[in-house]
Amino acid sequence: MTRLYHASLYDRDAAAGSYWEASAPPLGRETPALAGEASCEVAVIGAGYTGLTAALCLAEEDGMDVAVLEAGTPGWGASGRNGGFCCLGGAKLDYGAMERRYGREETRRFFQVQREAIDLVKDFCTRRGIAADLTGEGEIVLAHRPGRLAEMRGEQETLRRLFGLDTQILSPAELAERGLAASGFHGGFLVPLGTGLHPLKYLRGLAGAAIDAGVRVFGGSPVLAVERSAAGFLLVTPQGRLSARKVIIATNGYSEEGRMPGLAGRLLPVLSNILVTRPMSEAERAAQGWTATTMCADSRRLLHYFRLLPDGRFLFGGRGGVSGSPAAAAQGEQRLRRAFERHFPFWREVETEFFWRGLVCLSQPLVPFVGALGDAKGDGRSEGLYAALAYHGNGVAFTAYAGRALAALVAGRQGAEALPAMLRGPLPRFPLPFLRKLYLAAAYGFYGLQDARG
Repeated sequence: MTRLYHASLYDRDAAAGSYWEASAPPLGRETPALAGEASCEVAVIGAGYTGLTAALCLAEEDGMDVAVLEAGTPGWGASGRNGGFCCLGGAKLDYGAMERRYGREETRRFFQVQREAIDLVKDFCTRRGIAADLTGEGEIVLAHRPGRLAEMRGEQETLRRLFGLDTQILSPAELAERGLAASGFHGGFLVPLGTGLHPLKYLRGLAGAAIDAGVRVFGGSPVLAVERSAAGFLLVTPQGRLSARKVIIATNGYSEEGRMPGLAGRLLPVLSNILVTRPMSEAERAAQGWTATTMCADSRRLLHYFRLLPDGRFLFGGRGGVSGSPAAAAQGEQRLRRAFERHFPFWREVETEFFWRGLVCLSQPLVPFVGALGDAKGDGRSEGLYAALAYHGNGVAFTAYAGRALAALVAGRQGAEALPAMLRGPLPRFPLPFLRKLYLAAAYGFYGLQDARG
C-alpha cells in the first residue's frame, strides 16, 4: 500500500489553499526538478522542517554535500499546512504511561529535548532574521466538560513531580481576564512554554538558509524508488537519478510507504483540517472577549486547536475524517465551522476565508522515531538509511531537535544513546496494517463517545 487516503491529498501540483500560502513571501531561491544523473554524500527525502533542518546542520556543521528531493515545493506538506503551534509535543503517549514504559530518567530526558526544541526554533528565527510572526507565550488546554478539570489537576501534578514545571489551572473568569472568553469551557490549564508562529515563513527561512549553505534542493522530484547500489543508494525520480552514500527519509505523514524502505505498515497518517476567518476589527474581538494570541486547544480526544493571529484573523482546526475525498473535505469544513460557531457565538457572521487540510503522522508506540531504519523486513538495521518522523500532530518545534539529532547521527558526531530511549525505536508495524483506516474509524467513534460524556 503506497497511499492510505484519497489521491487528492497527494496531488503536489495543487496548492494547499492555506492562509499561510497567501501571506508568506516567496522563497526567493530556485528549486528545480532533478534532471539526469547527480550524486551527493547524503540525500534527504522531504523538504519540510525535519529534512531541511538535518540538511542545514550537515552542510554547516559537517561540511557535507547534501541534496534534498521534494515531491512538491518546499513546505508543501505538513510543514506548510499546520496551525503554527510551536510548543511541547511530539508524542501521543501521556507522561505517566511513558514513565512506566521507559523509566523516569528517560521520560525527563524526553521532556527536556521538547523544551530545547522550542528554544531552537526561537533562536533560529532570531539569529537568521526570519520574521515568522512569533506571538503569544504558553499554551492553554480548555476543559470542554467539568470532569476534564480533574484530569488537568492530575496532569499538573505529574508535570510538577516529574519535571518541576509550574503550571496554572484557570477559572472561566480568569480566562476572560486574559482575553480568552469562549462558550462551553469550564476552565483551562496553562503550560507556560511555547509560542505561535507563521509556519510557512519559518519553513521558507529554513529552506533559504539551507540553500545558502550549499544544500541542493530539488522540487517537483518525487522519489519513485530507493535502491541499493555499490556507492550506497540510488534514488530514482521521474527525470533523474541521485546517488548517495546515506539517505534520510523525512516525509512524515506523506510517506508513500510502498516506495520507502523500512516504513511499510509502520505509520498511520491522520487527517487534520483548519479554517481561518477574515480579519476581525478590535470591536468584533472585544464583543466575543477573545483578544489574546495565546495558543489554545480543547480537552477533547478529537481535539480542536485555535488561536488569534496577529492580523486579527482567527484560526480554528480539528482532527477527523477517514476518506480524504473532496466531498469528505466539504463535510469536514462544515463540521469544523459548526464547532467554531458553538464556542464563539459572537463571530457567527464572521466569514471563513481559508480552509485546508493535511496529514499528521502517528506511530504504533505513540512516540516519535529518530534514527537508523530497519531493513525491508523490519529486522535488524539497514546501514546508511535513516528517518525522523511520527510527531503525532505536534512537530513544529520537535522537528528542530529531531533534524539536528539525526544530522549528528548521520555525520557520526554522536551515537543513538545520546537520544532519549523512546526516540530510538524500534518502529514496529501496526497489527494487520491494511486495516489501519478501520482502526482509526473505530477509534474516532470511541473518542467521540468519550468527548460527549466528559
